[in-house]
Amino acid sequence: MIHGSIRLIEDRCTSCMICARECPTWCIRLTSHQEQTVPAPGARPRTHNVLDTFTIDWSLCMYCGVCIEQCPTDALEWGDSHVPSADSLVDLVHQREQLAPDA
Repeated sequence: MIHGSIRLIEDRCTSCMICARECPTWCIRLTSHQEQTVPAPGARPRTHNVLDTFTIDWSLCMYCGVCIEQCPTDALEWGDSHVPSADSLVDLVHQREQLAPDA
């Protein structure tokens, strides 16, 4: 299979951290916080995770696709474009804005 980079579909991400835990090279890092939602009157409040940061360090990634396979919400997918070369390792750490499908 020929593929490019990994893309993040942010609105599908629940910040469950399965992708980061299952990655054999630990190239994915994410942070989140919890917010409370109040459902219909009489129901108890619920909490859900909200994604704050999501990064992939392409200098560590081995493009194995484990993160994509393990994501229970299909928030990660193969993209068509390849990761551009960089002059420094810092430039190979892409934030969630760079991982978006439209980026």
